[in-house]
Amino acid sequence: MSTCVFIQIRCKPGTTYRVAEKIALREIHSELYSTSGEYDLMMKLYIPADADVGKYINDHLLDIDGIERSLTTMTFNAF
Repeated sequence: MSTCVFIQIRCKPGTTYRVAEKIALREIHSELYSTSGEYDLMMKLYIPADADVGKYINDHLLDIDGIERSLTTMTFNAF
């Protein structure tokens, strides 16, 4: 079973649309939204069960030029 995470992404000024396009081309996300507030984008991502969450995000997302900061929220099956 995969792990669902939400990742908020802050982009360098003027790069939000380019970052979103690069994310979309990688086809790793379930959902991708533009947001207001401290972060510019929010994505829902399913990490394969056998993958390390931090390494997967680092290897598949955070190498995109224009990403300044990210905040990952893990989800758990509590109910």
